[in-house]
Amino acid sequence: MIINQSIFKEYDIRGIYPTEINEETAYLIGKGYGSYLQEKFKQDTCVVGRDNRLSSPNLANSLILGITDSGCNVINYGLITTPMHYLTRHINNVFGIMVTASHNPKDDNGFKFSFDKLANARGQMIYDFRDYILKGNFLTGQGKVILKNIENEYLAYMQKNINMGPRKIKAVIDLGNGATTCIAKKVHNLFSNLDITYICDEDNGTFPNHHPDPAVEENMEMLKNKVLKLKADIGIAYDGDGDRIGIILENGKYIAADKYMIMIIRNLLPKLKNKTILYDVKCSKALEDEINTLGGIPYCYRTGTSYTEAKTKEMGLEFGGEFSGHIFFNDRDYALGSGIYAGLRLLEILSYTDKKASSLLDKINYYYATPEIKIATTNEKKFDIVKQILTYVKNKNYNYNDIDGVRVNFKDGWALVRASNTGPNLTLRFEATTEEYLNKLKEEFTTLVNSLL
Repeated sequence: MIINQSIFKEYDIRGIYPTEINEETAYLIGKGYGSYLQEKFKQDTCVVGRDNRLSSPNLANSLILGITDSGCNVINYGLITTPMHYLTRHINNVFGIMVTASHNPKDDNGFKFSFDKLANARGQMIYDFRDYILKGNFLTGQGKVILKNIENEYLAYMQKNINMGPRKIKAVIDLGNGATTCIAKKVHNLFSNLDITYICDEDNGTFPNHHPDPAVEENMEMLKNKVLKLKADIGIAYDGDGDRIGIILENGKYIAADKYMIMIIRNLLPKLKNKTILYDVKCSKALEDEINTLGGIPYCYRTGTSYTEAKTKEMGLEFGGEFSGHIFFNDRDYALGSGIYAGLRLLEILSYTDKKASSLLDKINYYYATPEIKIATTNEKKFDIVKQILTYVKNKNYNYNDIDGVRVNFKDGWALVRASNTGPNLTLRFEATTEEYLNKLKEEFTTLVNSLL
């Protein structure tokens, strides 16, 4: 079988089902993964889980067959969230694969997998694995499949690491019809002071109500309306596989994850031993300002959940996150990168105060900003365009950070141009102290990008 090399992305394997990824692909990846673990890491057992997309059961079955046909054993946890999968890796002290396309459209699917204890495979790890699969020199054997359930351990983790206060919190939670439908209600039932109304809480891998990405405001309209209707204290949403969070304030206002991080660090940073806070290049300068104000050390890093998690652990940081809604808490226990846990940490803060959620953002520095702007191009061309942007910036003697694309820093704002690592797009974002300057930055760099397409 000829495998489509374009499905090997910077953070995972991902593509459209069944044209780019199908059962044959899954079997081949499984046989390659099982062989790779045995040959490269001397590991004869791995864990497997899957989300609730319609194609996930068949893909998981084919993947597991491929792994066992290599002679590697599989501990199969069935339908779980990606953070639950991370816990299965931790508890069993092995690597593993999660069948999921995260926040992507319903017809996509893919595989998040690990080759170390820090995070999912990333960058060169994935490309090396791709090249190994393309060679096709796999092992043959008869591995065993062991069925297990992680639910009790996951619930125990949540109960151990959340300490609710006396205030009863009225929340609306949007499960997005995704994988969190299998566990979220059981988690929240652990805490008696939560009065929760759920929306989109039926298990439905076609995501009939809205696209399962809470980092995009238009996907949060149902949640906004329900929060206002019920006069709730907060609204929380998760993505398709449960590792991202989105927030709606009590006034119906959507906030991006960088504002959520400000709400958290205002409570958390004074308690931390390591006061360095990691965030990605797409985050607002308001977050950097707040870290400095609180006596912390801002650390701007590249985008990508596997990079964020790995760097957070490598540096021994107790908190980090990124604009897309992936959040990592390392201050209490093993970090799971869980949307449910991130939501509970905010609910915990609210349970110890009579303040409204919106007041947790009082007096932050305000900047005019654009959302992420995606400009379609090709996977081959997007990186070349970023290189040309970098040359332009250097010739202009602009101050810049090129850890991930090009973030150009000015006195009164910044501009970001980076290649998307999940699709054939360029991602742009702009921020400035005035609307006029924001438009000026946007005009300069969007015109430049369009001239290079």
